[in-house]
Amino acid sequence: MPKPIIAIVGRPNVGKSTIFNRIVGERVSIVEDIPGVTRDRIYSSGEWLNTDFNIIDTGGIDIGDEPFIEQIKHQAEIAIDEADVIIFLTNGRDGITGADEEVAKILYKSKKPVVLAVNKIDNPDMRELVYDFYALGFGEPFPISGTHGLGLGDLLDEAAKYFPKEGEEQYSDETIKFSLIGRPNVGKSSLVNALLGEERVIVSNIAGTTRDAIDTKFTKEDKEYVVIDTAGMRKKGKVYESTEKYSVLRALKAIERSDVVLVVLNAEEGIIEQDKRIAGYAHEAGKAVVIVVNKWDTVEKDEKTMKQFEQKIRDHFLFLDYAPIVFLSAKTKKRTHTLLPMINLASENHSLRAETSVINDVIMDAVAMNPTPTHNGNRLKIYYTTQVAVKPPTFVVFVNDPELMHFSYERFLENKLREAFGFEGTPIRIIARARK
Repeated sequence: MPKPIIAIVGRPNVGKSTIFNRIVGERVSIVEDIPGVTRDRIYSSGEWLNTDFNIIDTGGIDIGDEPFIEQIKHQAEIAIDEADVIIFLTNGRDGITGADEEVAKILYKSKKPVVLAVNKIDNPDMRELVYDFYALGFGEPFPISGTHGLGLGDLLDEAAKYFPKEGEEQYSDETIKFSLIGRPNVGKSSLVNALLGEERVIVSNIAGTTRDAIDTKFTKEDKEYVVIDTAGMRKKGKVYESTEKYSVLRALKAIERSDVVLVVLNAEEGIIEQDKRIAGYAHEAGKAVVIVVNKWDTVEKDEKTMKQFEQKIRDHFLFLDYAPIVFLSAKTKKRTHTLLPMINLASENHSLRAETSVINDVIMDAVAMNPTPTHNGNRLKIYYTTQVAVKPPTFVVFVNDPELMHFSYERFLENKLREAFGFEGTPIRIIARARK
């Protein structure tokens, strides 16, 4: 079940980014900065009432040189397309403005749930400013203060009422679900068609559990697969095509429902920042990853070309050092037969559970080889390690003081686990926890 999506919509200078940061900063366990991951402020995750959700800050959607009102319209339209519930943010100190009314007109037509929030109500004496906002026609306005963090709980309570109810997915545990992500024109659709055309055993096209997602189920050598695709953009035009961040939003939905994510690169154009941003979301979501270099047929090659390109990928995608790389051409179908075996391998390792006794042997051998670090005269002591989850494989290391577990030593332990068990294609998580 994909996470619900909240979008914050409103004219400029009402505090969208402040509210976004408040919700994200207070409700999210921030993933450590990993070298090579490019961050993007438009999207993040939150948690409320034991439910995880995604949140979009439309203030981060840059429409370029569009006129002022047109920018607001386009940002709202993108949010409407993607969101399950919309927070319409206004500024209580300014009252209702013409730009607020323009946003309201767009939201009336959306048929999406809208929760009206009046920001900058910093103390109880200002609550009377809220009453005018009933005139916008979205029911009760919620007074909030982004500066002081007031009223956000009531606001999220109301938004959570509109989260989609959980539904059952119709696939067995043995079915491998994979998606293809990447910027436009890297050949994702061509690659899907090459895979399906080669197999010619499509079972059915099933409407996915997310809006406008199409799941294509097929079988190869008695193994069942589902390709998760977003079925292309519903709207054409320069706004959508020129807004790189829009394609990121669409990729997020597919990532969440996948076991394995194929990060597709264009061999002709090389690697750009957007490739790293999109791949970073797959890594942070804990999904198995295979890097696919498409259009390999268009590159002039000698015996060193593939190794040089692979090294370039490793240099740019430092956080995906565990991901296998496949070179192929969807157009000519050369080397496409190598892709499914790599998907199988990544999926198996993503679900791999190791024996506790062997895990502890590996960790103790690693400590004997490279003693634990000290800090301020205190040495890290490792007592016991156990695997607590799969997808991705997650290990809890019981220690005397988690603060003594330096990132570099954690990385060393991860490498030793990979040497022992493989784990090619999947991230692994290590959590240091104090022994009680």
